[in-house]
Amino acid sequence: MSAAFGKCYDPSGARYGIPTYPWRLAPEGLATRRQLRAEGLRPGGQPIAAQLMRRSRRRKAGVSVAFLYRLDLAKPVRPMTSRKWGALALAMLARRTCRLDAGYVIPPSLGMCVTCAYPNEQHAS
Repeated sequence: MSAAFGKCYDPSGARYGIPTYPWRLAPEGLATRRQLRAEGLRPGGQPIAAQLMRRSRRRKAGVSVAFLYRLDLAKPVRPMTSRKWGALALAMLARRTCRLDAGYVIPPSLGMCVTCAYPNEQHAS
């Protein structure tokens, strides 16, 4: 067993407080939030059942963690209502609007559409 695998394998939860498994080696009946969503489910207020862990060079702590939830306690996703669809449409419109609808999401780094950010650089090729 490698050292990285040994740090990530704690099915009893003695080291981290909850059962911990290496990436891609979770037992049946547990799923991440994305996996639940792909099946049309949500955690539904249940506590975290376990976690997946793997080494990561990007994270400050040196590990990536994904929480696992029990499939048998998961609830169906709430359907979108017409009011929620309307609110989502308005939020997306706000992300596209500078003076007019830019037709794309405005980069947050600029705070305005590209045409307004660089007005002198607009010329035909």
